[in-house]
Amino acid sequence: MKGILIIAHGSKEKETETAIEAVVSMVRTRLPEIIIEWAFWGFSERTIERGVAALVARGIREIKIVPYFLAMGIHLKENIPRMADQCAQNFPGIKITMGEPFGVDQRLADILVDRISNF
Repeated sequence: MKGILIIAHGSKEKETETAIEAVVSMVRTRLPEIIIEWAFWGFSERTIERGVAALVARGIREIKIVPYFLAMGIHLKENIPRMADQCAQNFPGIKITMGEPFGVDQRLADILVDRISNF
């Protein structure tokens, strides 16, 4: 069984958790057949390991990390893969892969245009 772990950067501000939780809720509504959890890279108790553990507890054996990041920085190149490797060691038999950040995407430009137009 496959599952998704959406990972965002994280912040000490509680509003950040509220925001990602709302976005993940919207995604779950559109993809009800997929088990989705979320976690932060840092600054939160919603750690990557806890996200992986929550998916494993639901019977997930293959996890795809979907970064809620704009670009491929140090966290996506080194920190999160290192954490994912550690999780794979802590949960034998679990396969963890990672997707790409948002990157250059017309839909992001559309959001910016909308925000600028409504300024």
